[in-house]
Amino acid sequence: MLGIYLDKVRSVRPVIHSITNYVTSGDCANMLIACGASPIMADEPEEVSEITSRCSGLNINMGTLNTAKIESMVIAGKRSNELGHPVVLDPVGVGGSRLRIDTAARLLGKVRFAAIKGNISEIKCLARGEGAFRGVDADGSDLYTGAGLEAAAGLAKELSAKTGAVVIITGPVDIATGPGGTYFIYNGHPMMSSVSGTGCQLSAMTAAFIAASPNEPLNAAAAAVCAMGLAGETAHVRLTERDGNASYRNYMIDAVWNMTSDQLEKGARYEIR
Repeated sequence: MLGIYLDKVRSVRPVIHSITNYVTSGDCANMLIACGASPIMADEPEEVSEITSRCSGLNINMGTLNTAKIESMVIAGKRSNELGHPVVLDPVGVGGSRLRIDTAARLLGKVRFAAIKGNISEIKCLARGEGAFRGVDADGSDLYTGAGLEAAAGLAKELSAKTGAVVIITGPVDIATGPGGTYFIYNGHPMMSSVSGTGCQLSAMTAAFIAASPNEPLNAAAAAVCAMGLAGETAHVRLTERDGNASYRNYMIDAVWNMTSDQLEKGARYEIR
């Protein structure tokens, strides 16, 4: 079922405007190209409204904030809403500073999001104003396994109900929830956490998948999560003893470039509850 959403991206070729962070912007652009979309990165307040008007979707990533970029996020988000374009929010490190908390609150108050993607600590901060913080990664005290999986899903459903967005939590098991159900996704490899920006790449790809299938945001988002996880698995198989995390990053992008809808269909491991 999910393979069709990759085909749709490659058929529609949506242009995705990403206001993202300078740490991973190149990787996000390449991942968008690999999945079949076209990237544009613009964060100057004077042009973002015009730029986003010419795109099919918007990806907002809070990884490296500054005053001008925050203003651009609001302007572009509101313009995308006016045009009916889907907007994805990645609230990177939201619990780490007052600026990040206030920025997230401002964005949620002014922009309607099709999807919100974060680790468990970030989603907990948005949903309840709490959560541990350790850099941009989920804090160990927030990580969920086993019985905690249902609690994490409950947290995602809580934020989804508040915002109307599909909510994605990345972790040992990825969760995507929204109207229509909850996906528990088992694709991925632990080495993905050794590469800076895999979450950022997923947010960009999620924007592309939803922009190509705007009437099915939950299924499209789940397909993006499965595709990213499957790419992590495929890339790890390719590693040699001389390869490290830099090679692994490139192999993940290659894996998405070469991925077919049939491979995604057969390789996606998930259940819907």
